[in-house]
Amino acid sequence: MTSTMNVKVPSDRIAAPSPWRSFARMVGTLWSNGKARLGLIILGLFVVVAVFAPLLAPYGPKVNTFERNADASAAHWLGTTAAGEDVLSQLIYGSQVSLLVGMAAGILSTIVAVLIGLSWGYMRGFLGEVVGFIVNLFLVIPGLPLMIVIAAYLQNGGILMIIAVIVVTGWAWGARVLRSQTQSLRGNDFVTSAQFSGDSRARIVFREILPNMTSIIAGTLFGAATAAILAEAGLEFLGLGDSSIVSWGTMLYWAQNSNSLLTGQWLLLFAPGLCIALLALSLTLINFGVDGISNPRLREGKGR
Repeated sequence: MTSTMNVKVPSDRIAAPSPWRSFARMVGTLWSNGKARLGLIILGLFVVVAVFAPLLAPYGPKVNTFERNADASAAHWLGTTAAGEDVLSQLIYGSQVSLLVGMAAGILSTIVAVLIGLSWGYMRGFLGEVVGFIVNLFLVIPGLPLMIVIAAYLQNGGILMIIAVIVVTGWAWGARVLRSQTQSLRGNDFVTSAQFSGDSRARIVFREILPNMTSIIAGTLFGAATAAILAEAGLEFLGLGDSSIVSWGTMLYWAQNSNSLLTGQWLLLFAPGLCIALLALSLTLINFGVDGISNPRLREGKGR
């Protein structure tokens, strides 16, 4: 006769899921989506170009000792600008500023959206109405005219000014989405259990609700980064940024000032415009994979 004995394993000895394993599963889900895979490849190429720009660029971005308005040749694959600068070198170095502004402004605006959206979705009463009024006010005001007014007032503030302008005008939509999701999670059993346990509001919001919104936050981040890259290029093209730096937006600005289309230098406009479009497209494609993480019905391939 055999007998069995139930041994209770202490909770502190139960292995918790590894963060690296969770990250690997998320990357695998992204890679299984064909559109997200293409977006990751394009984004990876831009990151490599930006990191190794000093090694890849044939000349310095501000070296102006070459022939002006020269056509494409073996020495200058994309020609030269009206100031005698190599277009390909500027295009390679310009990826650094565009990626920096896009990622920094996207991350900061997402942080603001998370803090305001989660707090707004959990709180009730008069304070919630006040936050709702502020968020709706930012949503109603057109983003581009507001950015133009702020950038014109703070002109010549450099990259930090552009990042600040994009963050101020770009957090409201993400906060609205996160607030709706927080309200749907607020009535769940695990939130009610935390409330009866005496947990503070901050702990409930950021320890109980926040982990269940990772995919939505990631989608908000990529959307904010895409908008930031386009906004930076638009402000630089309008001459509201720092025209002394080399970015894709300033390349468009100087090409427009030198009437490049009239002189046949269409590559001065086409090359940076194509890079801006491809970078924004890559982040948009990655968002499809993020949607697959939050909604398994949208997954493709083996990750389904």
